[in-house]
Amino acid sequence: MTLHRSLVFFFLFLSCFSLSSWALPLCSDSRAPSEVNSTLSFCPYKGKTCCNTMEDSNLMKQFQAMNISDKGCSSVVKSILCAKCDPFSSDLFRDNSDQQSVPILCNSTSSANSTKDFCSETWETCQNVSISGSLFAASLQGRAGAPANNNASKLADLWQSKTDFCSAFGGASSNETVCFSGEPVALNDKDTTPDKAPSGLCLEKIGNGSYLNMVPHPDGSNRAFFSTQPGVVFLAGIPDQDSGGVLDVDPSSPFVDLTDEIHFDTEFGMMGMAFHPKFAQNGRFFASFNCDKSKWPGCTGRCSCNSDVNCDPSKLTPDSGSQPCQFQTVIAEYTANGTSSDPSKAKNAKPTEVRRIFTMGLPFTSHHAGQILFGPDGYLYFMMGDGGGGADPYNFSQNKKSLLGKIMRLDVDNIPSASEISKMGLWGNYSIPKDNPFREDKELEPEIWAVGLRNPWRCSFDSSRPSYFMCADVGQDTYEEVDLITKGGNYGWRVYEGPDLFHPDSSPGGNTSVKSLNPIFPVMGYNHSEVDSSGKSASITGGYFYRSETDPCIAGMYVYADLYGNGVWAGIETPANSGNFVTNRTTFSCAGDSPMKCSDSPGTSGLSLGYVFSFGEDNNKDIYLLTSNGVYRVVRPSRCNLTCSKENSTAARRKPSPSSSPSSSSSCYKHINGFHGSLVVLFVSLSLILLGLLN
Repeated sequence: MTLHRSLVFFFLFLSCFSLSSWALPLCSDSRAPSEVNSTLSFCPYKGKTCCNTMEDSNLMKQFQAMNISDKGCSSVVKSILCAKCDPFSSDLFRDNSDQQSVPILCNSTSSANSTKDFCSETWETCQNVSISGSLFAASLQGRAGAPANNNASKLADLWQSKTDFCSAFGGASSNETVCFSGEPVALNDKDTTPDKAPSGLCLEKIGNGSYLNMVPHPDGSNRAFFSTQPGVVFLAGIPDQDSGGVLDVDPSSPFVDLTDEIHFDTEFGMMGMAFHPKFAQNGRFFASFNCDKSKWPGCTGRCSCNSDVNCDPSKLTPDSGSQPCQFQTVIAEYTANGTSSDPSKAKNAKPTEVRRIFTMGLPFTSHHAGQILFGPDGYLYFMMGDGGGGADPYNFSQNKKSLLGKIMRLDVDNIPSASEISKMGLWGNYSIPKDNPFREDKELEPEIWAVGLRNPWRCSFDSSRPSYFMCADVGQDTYEEVDLITKGGNYGWRVYEGPDLFHPDSSPGGNTSVKSLNPIFPVMGYNHSEVDSSGKSASITGGYFYRSETDPCIAGMYVYADLYGNGVWAGIETPANSGNFVTNRTTFSCAGDSPMKCSDSPGTSGLSLGYVFSFGEDNNKDIYLLTSNGVYRVVRPSRCNLTCSKENSTAARRKPSPSSSPSSSSSCYKHINGFHGSLVVLFVSLSLILLGLLN
C-alpha cells in the first residue's frame, strides 16, 4: 500500500449534501486551503489555512480599528474575524456573499445537537460594548429585519433583542452544515482505520464494442450513450444486474454519426461527449473531437502556439509529417430536437452542428486529452493536454496564457454576441463563469479552472460527494497520478512529475521556477515499475468512486486502471473525508455465468481486458470498463467466488425507468443552477496503442 496526502479539496454548494459524511476543507473563495509553516501572527491557525500572512495582517488592522475595550468581547470578536482563515470557511460563510462578514454562529435554538451556543455568548458578551465599524451592523441574507440603528456601535442598539440577532447570524451544526463555535472547526478527526482492501473485482462481459466514452441517459433510465473513437454514437439499453442480458444496441442504427467532421487516426478522433443536464427538455448534447484543417473548411481555429504565449508556429518542427496547428480540437453542439418532440425519446439525432463552442489548433499531434463533462454546477468542464512534443518543450502547462495543459470551465448556456466574443478574445461560443479563478489571479486566461496537467485522461465527479473532482493525469517517464481538482489548483507539470521534480532534456519555451509554485500533489498513483519491469509501458486511465449497491465491499472506493490492462486499483480514503488515500492494487476476474465469453489472457486462465480505454457509470451507479476486448461491468463478488461479508445476493435492486426521477443528487444539481463493426473495432484497438496519452 502507498499513502498519498491530499492538499486539495474542490468547491461545491455544500448545502445539497450531507456534510458530516463528506465535509472537506475549503476557503470562502472556493480555493483549497494552503499550508503555512508556522502559526499566523494574529489568527490562531497553523498548517492548512485560508489566510496568508498579508490577509492575517489585514485582519489584525481591522480588529485594532474596532477599538474594543472589553477583554471578553474583544476575544469573541477576534475569533469571529479570524473565521475567514478557517479551513472550512466556505461553509462557515456559505452564502459566499461579499456582504457576509460574519460566519454562521452556532445557535442552540436552531440545533438539535449539543453544539455550543456561541451566538448567545456573542450577544451576552458584547451587547453593551462599543465596537467601531461593527461587523454586526447589517442583516445577512435577508434572514432578519434591518437592525434598529445602522449607525450604532453596540449590539443592543443595533438589534432589538438576542432573538433578532441570532435569527440573523445564528445557525445549526447538523448533518448538512457546520457553524462557528468560537474555535477552529474540527472535523475528520475520527475513523482512522481504513476499510479492508477488496478481495478482487468480479466482472461480466456485456458487449463487444470498443468505445472511448459512456454517458448515462440524463432522463435517469437504464440507457446510456456510447461513442467510438471514429465518431459514431450509439444509444444502448443496459441489462439489469443478474439478468444474463447484454447491451441492447443496434449497430446499423447509431444515435448520431459524426465521422464526416472528425479526423480519425492513431492520435485523433472523438475524445469526449456530454449531454446537457436538461437534455430531456432541451435536447442539447456536445461532442469533443479533432479535425484536419487541410481536409475540412470547418476546421478553422486559432493556433495555440501564438505570440500571446511566446510561441512562433513557424519555428515548430513538423510532427509526424503534419504542420503545426493543422489538427484542431473542437467542441461542437448538436440537438436531438429535430428528430423527436420529446428529446428523452429520441433514438437518433442529425449530425449537423447547432453551434461551434470551441476550436483551437494543436501544436503537435499528441497530448490533447479532450474529455468534456458537465459539473454539478451546470458548467462544462474541458480537459486539455499539454499539446505534446515530448515533455512539454514550450512549457505550455505552466503558462497561464495558454489553454494547453489545463482544465477549462465554460458556460454554454449564456452565449455572447459575435462582437462580444471577438472583443473578449474567446475561442468560440461560450461565456466565462463569473467565479472562475481569473477573478483572483489576473494572469490566468479566464477559461482556466486548473493548471499544470500533462494529459488528463478521464475525470469524474463523485456522484455522492461532488466536491471530489478526480482526474487521472498520464505521466512522462516514471509516475501515473490521480489528482483531486480544485479551483485555481496547480498540479505541477512540467516542474513535477507526480511527487518528484522533473528535469526536461530541452526547454525552448523556458522553465518555471520551483520556488514560484505552490503545487498540489497527487492523492493516488503508481510508479511505472509497478506494471512494467522496464518502467516504460504505463498510462493511467481514470475511473469513478464506486457508489453502486452491487459490490458493497468496494463501496466508496475510487477505482482506476492502467491502459495496458496490467492493473486495477482501489483507492480507500482514510481517515474518512480527509483527502488522504491508501491505494490497493486489486485482482479482477470474469464471472462464471458472464452473458458473453470473456477474453482469456494468452498462456493463462486469467481474464484479459486488452486496453482499458475508459470507465463508465450508469444511472444505477454501476461501473463499466470500456476496453479493446469489449464492455465489462462490475458485478456481485460471489459470482466470481470472491469473499465479501457485506454482500446480500438476494437484495432487490431498484431500477430507474425512463419516466423515473433523477437521483437526489441530480435534483440538487438543478437547484444549483453492441457491436459496431469488427474491422473498426480491431483498428481502434490496435491504433490506440500509440494514442497520444501514452507518449
